[in-house]
Amino acid sequence: MDSLDLEVLKKCSQWLMEGLRCELVTVVKTWGSSPRPPGSSLAICEDGGVIGSVSGGCIENDLIANVRANGIFNLLPTKVRYGVTAEQAHSFGLPCGGTIELIIEPLHAGSGIDTLLNHLNEHQLVERTLNLKDGSVSLSTTTTVSFPTSDDGTFAMVFGPRWRLLIIGAGQLSRFLAQVAQGLDYHVTVCDPREEYRSGWSLPGVELVHAMPDDVVLDMRLDGRSAVIALTHDPKLDDLALMEALKSDAFYVGAIGSHLNNYRRRERLKEFDLTEQQIARLHGPVGLRIGSKTPAEIAISALAEMTAVKNNALLPH
Repeated sequence: MDSLDLEVLKKCSQWLMEGLRCELVTVVKTWGSSPRPPGSSLAICEDGGVIGSVSGGCIENDLIANVRANGIFNLLPTKVRYGVTAEQAHSFGLPCGGTIELIIEPLHAGSGIDTLLNHLNEHQLVERTLNLKDGSVSLSTTTTVSFPTSDDGTFAMVFGPRWRLLIIGAGQLSRFLAQVAQGLDYHVTVCDPREEYRSGWSLPGVELVHAMPDDVVLDMRLDGRSAVIALTHDPKLDDLALMEALKSDAFYVGAIGSHLNNYRRRERLKEFDLTEQQIARLHGPVGLRIGSKTPAEIAISALAEMTAVKNNALLPH
């Protein structure tokens, strides 16, 4: 499962390869309430194909209707605004008089979509800068995630995995967790030194490593945009990795297991050089209580809790 940004870019590449005209529409700025944040994108093909989203649906309908009525003939990018007046805001489904600014970019061979996709396949962060005056594009790798920026002459946006997730254990639950996490814009690494679990385990776009989990945690140099979930039920694999993860800047560290197993895990972690505050960062049993039983449901539960922590949302006790 790809993130929505990646799906949009791949579809644009396909349309261009087929010789079809298409436009990439990107949210540049918003004022007031807006259904979609800056950086959200939509692609429209001259044959009526659409992928992505920039609002709740009404703005998409207007953009699509314009392409169907007039085709795609613009050669240069243009900026447009919706919701400037209260009447427009109501008409286009923007709540509370919100305003949204978009860049409509006609794509061509020089738009660098395929080159960008090649970089993204290598899990690289890439800044794409669009010259609004002549439609030219430049690409550069970066290590910094930033919001889209625009002035009178350029529009710059960073593409690539915004977040990292390390999953310890290559079981069935890991597969569901990795698939959905990719759709949430995570670069996913699955670590399992057990050959019997790695054998036959593969998922496109997911990195599978066989080193000891605690070594992988150290090698990844986890930062505030990183998360770790331990799923093996094996203290020899989970505990040392959790110890290193809890000492890192990772925004989320979780482990599967029952309440009793979680209590025992915390008691074991007290034997390491961890503070009470560091141990308290551990989310276990992992996930929100939604009555989950199957691997797919447990994966949704875990990612829901992880997303809440990422977004600083209040979690139930």
